[in-house]
Amino acid sequence: MFLEEIIKGNGFENREVECKQILNRNDIEGWIKTIAGFANAEGGTMYIGVDDKTNKLIGFDRKQADNERNYFNNQVNEHLSPRPPYRIDFISYKVRDKELFIIAVKVEKSPVRPVIVKFKNVPSIYMRREGFTNGATYEEIIDMSIKSQNTSFDTLISEHIYKRDDFSKLFKFHEEHSKGKKLTDKALTSLGFFDENKKLANGAVMFSDDYSDSKTEVMCSAFSGFNKGSERIVTVNKFSGCLTDTIEYMQDFVTQRMNHTMVKESSSRVNIDAYPARALFEGIINAVAHRDYFLDGTQIQVDMFRDRLEISSPGSFFQSTKIEKTYDLSSIMSKRRNELICGILVSCNVMEAAGTGFDKIVEDYSKADEKHRPYIYSTSDHFTLVLPDLTYDGGVEAEPTENLIYVPVPNGSKYDDKILSFCYNNAKTAAEISEYLGMSDSSYFRRKFLNNLVENDYLILSGEGRTKYYKTNQDNVELG
Repeated sequence: MFLEEIIKGNGFENREVECKQILNRNDIEGWIKTIAGFANAEGGTMYIGVDDKTNKLIGFDRKQADNERNYFNNQVNEHLSPRPPYRIDFISYKVRDKELFIIAVKVEKSPVRPVIVKFKNVPSIYMRREGFTNGATYEEIIDMSIKSQNTSFDTLISEHIYKRDDFSKLFKFHEEHSKGKKLTDKALTSLGFFDENKKLANGAVMFSDDYSDSKTEVMCSAFSGFNKGSERIVTVNKFSGCLTDTIEYMQDFVTQRMNHTMVKESSSRVNIDAYPARALFEGIINAVAHRDYFLDGTQIQVDMFRDRLEISSPGSFFQSTKIEKTYDLSSIMSKRRNELICGILVSCNVMEAAGTGFDKIVEDYSKADEKHRPYIYSTSDHFTLVLPDLTYDGGVEAEPTENLIYVPVPNGSKYDDKILSFCYNNAKTAAEISEYLGMSDSSYFRRKFLNNLVENDYLILSGEGRTKYYKTNQDNVELG
């Protein structure tokens, strides 16, 4: 018996239909990405208990079907964020008077997109296309964010109730940066801190004194050399707390460890810090304000190297174009992803309403030479501000790439690290990879560089026809 005999339509796999014999317990990501892909596209139906090549019904008895449904729900809760809207139906049929069932999971287009797949603390974004699911392109991710019905994670209402005594740290932070001015409940109401029932918004909860969930997690590291992979790690500290504590923790971590020097001028001596205090503070505030709090399993990264400081925040620039690397910080129009968090920071006078934080960083580095110019770059899943160490004469000597750990590729090339880094979180086409490397998308490029990585299982190739996608095989390549 075949699927098309019990449902309308031909039942063949396409943009809106996927068939699975059973939910593979050894490759959860292999099927759950389809649910995310449906939710990120226009919706679709996954039929479980159906052979994906022939559409022949395999089916389950009632108990097996119920177990499969429970397993499905558990995995969605664990690995998808936000949980997409879907309905599970049992479709019955008979074989020799024995009642069997297939499972139809009907996924709707998610009102909050993108829906993120999380495995091994690495978030990925997928899109459903004709008959297959693979990594969403940068343009698709931006389009999903723009069209999402809910504006931001921080403005969604939680189940927590507002109590003024729970926010003493926020009020102290506000007074310290506002010349003693107190933050009133009226002001909080106007910002959307809580609703008419005193229920707090998600962003407000993260300012509460005892908050310690992973949404505010930061990883602060100091390295003895120029990169993560080949030099000794001096220290690695993780911290999670309320947002004001998080800001102060990052600032203290850097100021306690950065270098200082002194320059003699004609009539005086000038003390120089590795990182100007205002530039450092603006960089930290920017990372907290524009972090994508939908991305679970991620954290703000503060990495100190011999020549520079890198502050990386999950999520690319909101509703903005991808930035490979630019020194023109003043030209970047960083739209607000988190209206409530930004509103609180503006109220505390630590963030400009006009978004001029980057201008202050440029001003602090205005007397530095070309080798010590701050710059910024972004990908589809994070953005990074780089502040050069003003006490290091050589300027910034390292290139911005992900720190990857893997066995050297047989017959590898000098481009392997950049390719694997570029394709680590999202699948890319050969044209996108060649453009990123500044090379021509030629047959030689694909054969020499991409095919070698595919043949040695460092890249996974997917897709059909002329449009093929490459993604780093995370079983063989790990983030350091």
